[in-house]
Amino acid sequence: MRDVILFAFILVIFSFTEALCQREFQRENICSQAKSRSFLIKDYKNIIQTPLLQCYDVKFYFLDLNVENNTIAISGNVTFNASVVTNVLDTFAFELIDELYIDSIKVNGIGENYFRNNDEVFVPLDFPLPVNDNFISQIFYHGSPPTGDFFSGVSTEYDSTWQKNVTWTLSEPFNAREWWPTKQILTDKADSVWVFLTTSSENKAGSIGILRNIVPLTGNKIRYEWKSKYPIDYYLISFAVADYQDYSIYAYPSNLLNDSILIQNYIYDTPECLTFNKQGMDGTKEMLELYSTLLGLYPFHEEKYGHCLAGLSGGMEHQTMTTLGGFHFDLVAHELAHMWFGDNVTCSNWSDIWINEGFATYCDFLALEMIAGDPWPEIWKNNVHSFVLSEPDGSVYVPEEDVTYDNVERIFDSRLTYWKGALIINMIRFEIQNDDLFFQVLKNFQIEFADSTASAIDFINLLNETTGKNFNEFFQQWYYGEGYPIFSFSWKQQDSQFVINSVQTTSKPESIPLFNTKLPCKLFFNDGTDSTLVLNQQTNADFFSFPVEKTIDSIQIDPERWILKKIESIIGIQETDIVSNFLFFPNPVNDQLFISSAQNDIKEVSISDLYGNNLIMIEVKQPSCMLDLSGLSPGVYFLQIKTMLEFETKKIIKI
Repeated sequence: MRDVILFAFILVIFSFTEALCQREFQRENICSQAKSRSFLIKDYKNIIQTPLLQCYDVKFYFLDLNVENNTIAISGNVTFNASVVTNVLDTFAFELIDELYIDSIKVNGIGENYFRNNDEVFVPLDFPLPVNDNFISQIFYHGSPPTGDFFSGVSTEYDSTWQKNVTWTLSEPFNAREWWPTKQILTDKADSVWVFLTTSSENKAGSIGILRNIVPLTGNKIRYEWKSKYPIDYYLISFAVADYQDYSIYAYPSNLLNDSILIQNYIYDTPECLTFNKQGMDGTKEMLELYSTLLGLYPFHEEKYGHCLAGLSGGMEHQTMTTLGGFHFDLVAHELAHMWFGDNVTCSNWSDIWINEGFATYCDFLALEMIAGDPWPEIWKNNVHSFVLSEPDGSVYVPEEDVTYDNVERIFDSRLTYWKGALIINMIRFEIQNDDLFFQVLKNFQIEFADSTASAIDFINLLNETTGKNFNEFFQQWYYGEGYPIFSFSWKQQDSQFVINSVQTTSKPESIPLFNTKLPCKLFFNDGTDSTLVLNQQTNADFFSFPVEKTIDSIQIDPERWILKKIESIIGIQETDIVSNFLFFPNPVNDQLFISSAQNDIKEVSISDLYGNNLIMIEVKQPSCMLDLSGLSPGVYFLQIKTMLEFETKKIIKI
């Protein structure tokens, strides 16, 4: 897996090399993007989860584990506190891969027998539990899970740069079962969690929440006791263990009155590692303060935010303590944004992973826009648009049938889930035409679904309610649909009117034949001034007319790249202004164009494209004729009509 260094944070300014402008945007070093290829080497079992997992609601997880910095071997016990939500619970079920050995299982303090089937564990209860009963199950286990790629539940590595061993976990999307007994259901967040980690005394072990205690033990061991009171999804629980040092700083969001938020960084315990990463870690403070302003106060402000440096190529947004491979600007910004989108509000199903990844990726852009500054927002937009437009199809929404254990690459498709997903949010911002209202939508979403899960439908409903607009068609086109619009424009200035024609085709017409979208058009005048108009494309061929007093030199369509699109041509048209002696219709035309002359003097009729290429030419010996345009692609064309005395050119639109 390739690690692409994107940005380095140097004091309060950014120093970049020109080569970074050409960075590959199918990058593998942000969050789950790193997973888009490496999983292919792993043989996943295609499992359908047992319905018994839905029979109880998890209230609390307690992981009490023995871990080391140089092995994937793991042992200990995991406790479930849960409540029965079915009429009678006679079998307790959970997930744990077959490679991990179960020593014993207790339910409410009583040892129970169990059986295993395809990485699921079933515990028939001697005393079935009625609805609303609370119960405690404790599973003792040990073993060495499979490893070797980004998707491994537990990985270990020797970092030759810093000469340190490190072991870390990664559970998204289906890998928690590879290192602890769990319930991998997104909509069942535990209300709280403890993670106790016993390791050799020269190590530090990082995890979620607050480090409540460090307990020295016999045998040169030490236990780190992490506790979190916030609701959490199964895949956001983690640990990382190494010979770490603790570099902690504080953020001071304006909406946290006279208080601060701990930013706790576990990095390898060498002076050089601290020097190398210090500026990147320090940059987290400004990002956390920015996001707290734009999105609402950091959701876990009563605990902390932090990082554990590890050997993975990229990062993973473990709640309150991201695991990452370096402190590059985009990576830090992306993983921090997940604390709002992904951790506080989690996608309710993997089909709507956009709730996590699309928004976090757009927050990369917000950090570039409001912290890094020019030219980096423009570089981001140019590269992202180019990457998304590199293929003609694909929806941001992941169809349910594509969400399988052996199709992780589709869930975390970098072009669709991340980059097209981010551009959709930028287009919503443009459609709203009010930044205060746009960011209020994001804040409301965080408030409405805090500590819970949400789907794209939930976001659409909240967006409609907050803005008073109807975005249903927008999402049918851009989120559920495939492809993007392709435009051809022709324009002219006549008297005091600016007239522009927009012809739209699409890259995937069988999915979306028309994107009903707004499009900014910037006019440049000969006195050095400019003005921006908004075109609202509602048909495949639209005419727009605006009063303009100044002389137009040129125009640009969407120069700030708000809308995902391709533009094939922008042509300034000069039509003959004499009174026409001819009749031609319909215009716009589908297949057949009718032409007639009252004077019966047409000699030749031809059709050419915007580049002057002659496509159709016929000689005429009658007062009227019919041209068959069925072989032409939709777009703008010129109709030339010749007589013995004159030559007229008219613009036609083929739809």
